Amino acid sequence: MQTDEEEKIHYLSLQADDTVLPAQFTCPFHYTPHPLTERAAAEVQHYLESRTDWKEELHRGKMFGVLIVRTKEGRTGYLAAFSGNLAGSNRHAFFVPPVYDLLRPDGFFRAEEEQISAINRQIKELEASDDYRILKTGEAECRKQAEMRLNEAHLNLKKARAEREERRKAGVSEAENALLIRESQFQKAEYKRLEKTLKETVSAEANKVSTYEEQIIRLRQERKTRSAALQLKLFGQFRMLNARGEVKDLCELFRDTPQKLPPAGAGECALPKLLQYAYMHSLRPLAMGEFWWGMSPKDEVRHHGHFYPSCQGKCAPILRHMLIGLDVEKNPLEEDVHRNTPLEVLYEDEHLLVVNKPAGMLSVPGKNDLDSVSQRLHRLYPEATGPMIVHRLDMATSGLLLAAKTREAYRQLQAQFETRAVKKRYTALLRGELEHHGGTVSLPLGPNLMDRPRQMVDYSRGKSAITRYEKIAVKDGNTLVSFFPLTGRTHQLRVHAAHPQGLNHPIVGDELYGKKADRMYLHAAELTFSHPITGKEIQVSCEADFDFTRVHKAGGQCDADKNPASCV
Repeated sequence: MQTDEEEKIHYLSLQADDTVLPAQFTCPFHYTPHPLTERAAAEVQHYLESRTDWKEELHRGKMFGVLIVRTKEGRTGYLAAFSGNLAGSNRHAFFVPPVYDLLRPDGFFRAEEEQISAINRQIKELEASDDYRILKTGEAECRKQAEMRLNEAHLNLKKARAEREERRKAGVSEAENALLIRESQFQKAEYKRLEKTLKETVSAEANKVSTYEEQIIRLRQERKTRSAALQLKLFGQFRMLNARGEVKDLCELFRDTPQKLPPAGAGECALPKLLQYAYMHSLRPLAMGEFWWGMSPKDEVRHHGHFYPSCQGKCAPILRHMLIGLDVEKNPLEEDVHRNTPLEVLYEDEHLLVVNKPAGMLSVPGKNDLDSVSQRLHRLYPEATGPMIVHRLDMATSGLLLAAKTREAYRQLQAQFETRAVKKRYTALLRGELEHHGGTVSLPLGPNLMDRPRQMVDYSRGKSAITRYEKIAVKDGNTLVSFFPLTGRTHQLRVHAAHPQGLNHPIVGDELYGKKADRMYLHAAELTFSHPITGKEIQVSCEADFDFTRVHKAGGQCDADKNPASCV
C-alpha cells in the first residue's frame, strides 16, 4: 500500500545522477528552469491535457508549479501543485494538498462562511423587500410634497411682503402700519408652524425607513467584523515551515510588510504548497518552476506554457521565510555586473549629455546598492546641479538616456517630456512573426499591486498608453520592429508587445511578460528634443547592437508558443 508521500511524488522516468542535479535551489523571483524542472513540467502538462473534464476551466487559465525533490533513499522525483482551487476543490490525487484545507466541510471556515452567507442573504432580502421599497418610495414622495408646500408658502410670504411695501410707499397711518406688522408676524409664524409640521411628517416617514436601514447597517457591520475575524483566524492556520523546521503563520510573515496583513489567497499559491509538503515529508527541495496553462487573463500578460517568477505581493514574504535553510541561487538582478563598465557618452555640451546605458544597469539607484547611471554621472560631474537624470529606462533596456548638468536644463527638459515634446524611437526584437507592417496599440496601464513591478491593462483606473510601431524585418522566425511611444508609462512597450490585445508577441528576453533569454532585446535607439537653452533641435541616435546568434540559441519556441490554442 502506498503512503501519502509516495502518492504525491512522481518519480522521473529516467533517474538523474548527482552530476545533473541542481547545484543550488532555484531563485523563485528570477530563474531559468533547470532541465529536470522542464521535464517535470512537461509531464504535468501531459497530465493536464488528458483531463478532458477540466478542459473548460483550464482554458480560462491557471498557474501550476513543480518542485524537484530528493527522497531520504536518494530517489529523484517531483511534486506538482496548482494555485488556488481547481474544479471546485483544492485536493486532487495528482497534486499536493493545500497548506490548510479551508474547503473542508467540517472545518471552522466553512461553518463561519455559511454564517456570513446567511447574513448576506438577510441583507439582500431586506433590501429587496416590498415593505422597504414602499416605505422608501413613500418617504421620497413625502419629502417632495413637503418641499413643494414650503416653496409655495415661501413665495406667498415674499408676495405679501412686497404688497405691504407697496402700501407703505403709498402712505399709511400708524395704526395701519401696526396692522401690517402684525400681519407679517402672523404669516411668518404660520410658515414656521408649517415648516415644523412638515419636518415632523417627513421625520416620521424617515423613521419607518430607518428601522429597515438600521437592520441593514447592523448586519453589514456584523458581516465586516465576522469576515475580518475569519480572515485572521484563517491566516493563523497557515503555519509555514522552512528548511530548518521553523514555523511562522501568515500574520507573522506579513507583519512587517507595507500592507501589514496578508492579502486574500496568501499561502494558496503553488510554490508555498510544494515547499510545505516537501518539508512535512522530509523531502529535499532541489529546483522549482511555475508555469501558466491556458488563455491569458484580460488584465495581466500570461502566455500558455511559459514559466513565470513567483509573485511579489502574495508570495515574497512567505518565501523569504520558507527558503531559509536552503542554498538558493543568487538573484542575478542583485549582481553589480556593470560596476566597472565604462559609460559611453554620445553627445555632450555644457548643459546636458546623452549616454548609452548598457542592458542590466539601473538608471537611478535601487534597493540593492547597485551602480546606476545617476550615481556614475554624479561622480563624473560633481559640479552638476539638480538630479541630472531626466527620464528612465528599465534596468533590462539598453540605449539612450538624457541627463542635465544644470537645474535649469533639467527643468526645461522635464517639461518637454511631460508635454510629450520629446520624440523617442526604440528597436525591439519580438518573439514570432508579426503579421501587420505597422499600426498603433492603445491599452491603458496601471501597476499590478500584488506583483510589482509588473504592470497590467486596467480600463477602469489605468492611465492612457499609446504606442506606434513599424515592422523592420523578420529574422529566424522573430520580428525586428521600431516602437514610437506617444506616452511614457512604466513597461509600456513591454506590455503593448506581449498583451493579447496588443501585438501578442512579447519582446525576446522579457522574462516578466515573455521568456528569459541572454538579455531583453529592447533598445532606446533615438531621441529628438529641443535644446533647453538654445531651442535648437537635437537628435541623437545609436542603433541596437543585437547578437542574433545568441537569440537563436536562447530563444527557441516551444509547441505551446506556436499554437497555444491546440494545448487547451
